[in-house]
Formats: sequence, structure tokens, C-alpha cells
Amino acid sequence: MIPDTITLSHGSGGRLMHELIEELFVTHFSNPELNNLNDSAIVDVTSKGNKVAFTTDSFVVQPIFFPGGDIGKLALCGTINDLSVDGALPLYIAVSFILEEGLPMSTLQRIVVSMAETAKKADVKIVTGDTKVVDKGSCDKLFITTTGIGVFKNDNVPLPDRVKPGDKIIISGYIGDHGIAVLSKREGLQFETSLESDCAPLNALTRKMLDASSNIKWMRDPTRGGIAASLNEVVAGKSFGAVIKESSVPIRDSVRGACEMLGLDPMYVANEGKIVAVVDSDDADKVLNAMRKDEAGVNASVAGEIVEGPEGLVLIETDIGGKRILDMPRGELLPRIC
Repeated sequence: MIPDTITLSHGSGGRLMHELIEELFVTHFSNPELNNLNDSAIVDVTSKGNKVAFTTDSFVVQPIFFPGGDIGKLALCGTINDLSVDGALPLYIAVSFILEEGLPMSTLQRIVVSMAETAKKADVKIVTGDTKVVDKGSCDKLFITTTGIGVFKNDNVPLPDRVKPGDKIIISGYIGDHGIAVLSKREGLQFETSLESDCAPLNALTRKMLDASSNIKWMRDPTRGGIAASLNEVVAGKSFGAVIKESSVPIRDSVRGACEMLGLDPMYVANEGKIVAVVDSDDADKVLNAMRKDEAGVNASVAGEIVEGPEGLVLIETDIGGKRILDMPRGELLPRIC
């Protein structure tokens, strides 16, 4: 049931956001391209059936500069990665800015330079955009919306309908870095070791993965809601479940320690430079080896597998030998994280 008002939890990547999307947006905007609910829509652009991936996202992270990145780098990486995990090769980006009156020009310039450097590294072009300025107090410094288009090199694209029990779950590296880095900057927290966001473009990594195997069933960049939310997406309403091993999920000691201190579960903390993938068991080692040849995948790990049951649930095997449910997050863990 749609509530009377919007809350921060409706942007969390968890259960309330999914309910809003399915009960409001999908109900009124319904069409075959939208209803797949992928990170990007796969659409035909010619009568010959040539398909492109098309995605858009808005970024309101606070603070706008954080260890390892900024709102501009984050915006580019977010859109590049949404295209990449759907198997597309990102090509062109549109950027729209909403700027608050009084924003220092040096701040905007720093962000634009960061975006240009990120686009160059990812080999994409920023080709169009828009700028609006609002009265002081009408937005928090600046918001950015990015829209991206990508193409498919061949027919080797993730097909989530092929996911089945026995498939392996691979995580590309240390989780939780982004969420803890942003939170520490926002709240002025000091830790013994420095924490940096993992914000990075992942198109080179996904290309290595897709070149290595035609049996990658599903990929996501686990942003809001973290690993837990992404894995719940793949099993929701299905006749199978998922199990991951806590000991096989890469987590830095600094992130684990920060989460323990703050009462957070790292499985729910946002990432901006990681991939979780479901791969046919026969190709898992092949994909893993390919990932480890890319700087964004050197710490990749087989963390679990798709299982017969319990249906529609994600379980985690703890270090002490027990199991617990990793449910879809319902509330807002960290607002304005991207």
C-alpha cells in the first residue's frame, strides 16, 4: 500500500523503495522495457532490432566531497556501472546540474574536472546536458543527474531468467568502503586507519568478465542497500534462494570495525565500485581469474551460491557456524549516500 507521504526510506534501495517503484511507477508507466526493472532499459532503436542500453540516475550525496571521490565522479561512475552490469559498453553520457545560488565557482570547477577525468579513464564521452540555478536554500549546494547510452558488442549479455540452483555468487572485492567513507566524513568520525570510497568505473572489469564467459547470468553494482539488497533482488519471487558465507565475503578490517562501532551490518552498506554476479558453476573459476586481472577485481571472491531453498530468501552462514536471514532492508540505513 502506498503511504500518504514520502520518507527517506523510499530512496534507500530497500523494501519501501521497491514497493514505491512497483506499486506506483510500474503501475502507471508499465511497458515491456520498464517492467524488467534492470539497472538500464534495453531498447530497440531501429527496425533491424539493434538494441542499446539506456539509463538515468540522480545524485544528491552529502557531503559532496568525500574520501576517494566527489559527487561528480560518483555520478559518472554510477551511470557507467549501471550500463556495464547489464552487459553494455557505455559510450555517451548526458549531465544535468541543479546549482544552488551562492555555490562557489571553484567548487563547481573542481567537480567538473573530476567528471572529465573519470570520463577519460572510462573512455566515455559527455555529449550533452543542462544547467539550472535555484534560489539559495532551495537545494543543498548542487544535485547532478546523468543519463547514459551503451551498446552491446555481441549477444553475450547477462540473462537473469537463466539463474538456477548451483550457480555461484561472485563479489568483485571489499564491500562497504563507500558507505563508511561517506558516513565518516559526514559525521566527522575519526578511525585509526583511513577509509576511502571504492567509487570507480567498472566497464573494463565487466568487459573482461563477459569476454571470459557466456554463462554470466546476472550482475549488479550493489549500491544502496548493499550486497543484501542486490541478492534479494535476484531471488525475490523465485523458486530458489541464495546462501553466502560470511568468511568468503571480502571486508576490510577497518570497515568491519567501523560497522561494529556504529551498529551497522556491512552486508547492507552501500558500494560504488563493486559487482555482485551470478555465474554458472562450470565457469566460476574462469570468470574469477579474469576479474583478478583487472584493478577493480583483484580481490574478487566466490562468496556463495544459488540454492534450492528456502525459496525467495537470502541466507548468510556466519563465522561461528550458524545461519541468519539477510532480508531486504526496509528502513533508511544511510540517507543521501549517492
